Amino acid sequence: MEGVANANANANANGVIGGVILDESVVFDDDDESNPSSLRPAAEPLLRKLRYSAIPTAISYRLGLSSPKLNLLKRMGTLYSMECFSLDPSSSSIDVDSIKLAWPDVRGRRTILFLLSSNNYHNNQLFFHKLPNSTSHIALLNVEGASACEGSSIVYINKLEELPLTICRLNRKAIGNNVVTVGYVMKPSREEDFAKRGAFPLYPTHNGLMFLPLTFELPLLPQLQEVDIILHKATDEIISIELSNSAEFPNKIAYTNGMQELKRYMDHHIDCCVIDPLNNIYPVLDRLKIQHILLGLENLEGASGCVIRGPHFLEVHDYKEPDLIERLSGAKLSLPCIVKPQVACGVADAHNMAIVFKVEDFKDLKVPLPAVIQEYVDHSSTLYKFYVLGEKVFYAVKKSTPNADILIKLSGGHELKPLVFDSLKSLPTATGNQQSGDGNCSKGSNEHIDHGLVTEAAKWLKRSVGLTIFGFDVVIHEGSGDHVIVDVNYLPSFKEVPEEVAIPAFWDAIKKKLESKGAP
Repeated sequence: MEGVANANANANANGVIGGVILDESVVFDDDDESNPSSLRPAAEPLLRKLRYSAIPTAISYRLGLSSPKLNLLKRMGTLYSMECFSLDPSSSSIDVDSIKLAWPDVRGRRTILFLLSSNNYHNNQLFFHKLPNSTSHIALLNVEGASACEGSSIVYINKLEELPLTICRLNRKAIGNNVVTVGYVMKPSREEDFAKRGAFPLYPTHNGLMFLPLTFELPLLPQLQEVDIILHKATDEIISIELSNSAEFPNKIAYTNGMQELKRYMDHHIDCCVIDPLNNIYPVLDRLKIQHILLGLENLEGASGCVIRGPHFLEVHDYKEPDLIERLSGAKLSLPCIVKPQVACGVADAHNMAIVFKVEDFKDLKVPLPAVIQEYVDHSSTLYKFYVLGEKVFYAVKKSTPNADILIKLSGGHELKPLVFDSLKSLPTATGNQQSGDGNCSKGSNEHIDHGLVTEAAKWLKRSVGLTIFGFDVVIHEGSGDHVIVDVNYLPSFKEVPEEVAIPAFWDAIKKKLESKGAP
């Protein structure tokens, strides 16, 4: 992929979109007669995407625009870090160079894309014909069934959601095969978390990647025909999971209609580069399966003599089973234990957990079944979050749940009621005067983390599960020094890693995944 490395240099070629101007005619919903100042439904989602796209964006408006509309545009401009300015159709020319000066990053031969409604264009054709073809494109909205015209500076789109796809097409046409388009799909909140850190630019990165948000609001096939790699968080699109009672048969996963269509595409295009194949992420959705996989770590041992392993565990289908005490003992489990649903993500109650102190409290436990009972590891309230981005491994230290003696106090002393919590929202924590030891546990544990051992475990997990981008949590047993992997997850946000380090590693992992598929 030698050509990809040159994509950044070629990004200044004629036709590469380096700036976008949205006319007010594409922002407001003129069909809503009850509220003339209402925005098009797709306007704000598009503004959010463009804000972090690495392509400067502005909103233009005509002279004489009503005050309510003008004020709303300016609020939108402030909210999404975009300039607002007026264009005067009576002017004799349009000074594109002056517009570029307002955007310091738009230089040389980069092109500005004007998006306006077809009606507004037809009413002001003489004005827009003054735009220089060499440094501008016009995109017309609400042109039913139309597409870009070869050799023309005018492109046509039917829906506002088509703009990112149009930009990718124009940039691909300008740069050629020296750029790789990554189509990604995930829920909006997750997308925004990544985008805020600059992870998903529409403008080509230094190593030749463009990121196209795939949307199920548009026909999927035309979007997929433009992409070289599919990056997904399929767990965001899960409706339900039916667990299999046999290791020989996979769990039944029901996806949204859009994800089902994407899955069919990936199933029928086996040469398609995907980060990561659905079959590779399925073990991460099942806490029991990932526990069995972690049993394979038993042969790893660090230079310090520490071992790395999964927690002791027990599968349970009924909290009232009569031999539960014997089964706990046989699994090397002592109380307190942490109880987690077997389904690890993708459904509403996957993160409803409990820390149980007495065997008799299992019978009324509300944690969904089937469940996995795990060893509770005393770890001095210190959690190590490891992130694997291709060949790179990073970690961050975070506050975690306290040792068992503090948990007993939190649970109500002699009553020892189970501590029930949602691990995505809150964890049982200790106050400053409840900490075990001398108060320096986090620092002391950090000094004893065997980074080399965990890195080897990361490489082993990468090979065993076949994931490109994943994370896992490690705690250190306060007594034995065992490094215990308590959770594994797919495509984490890695937000604890500084973006100047994490984002280039993220892009590099994607690029190397494509190279490993034998791309030219």
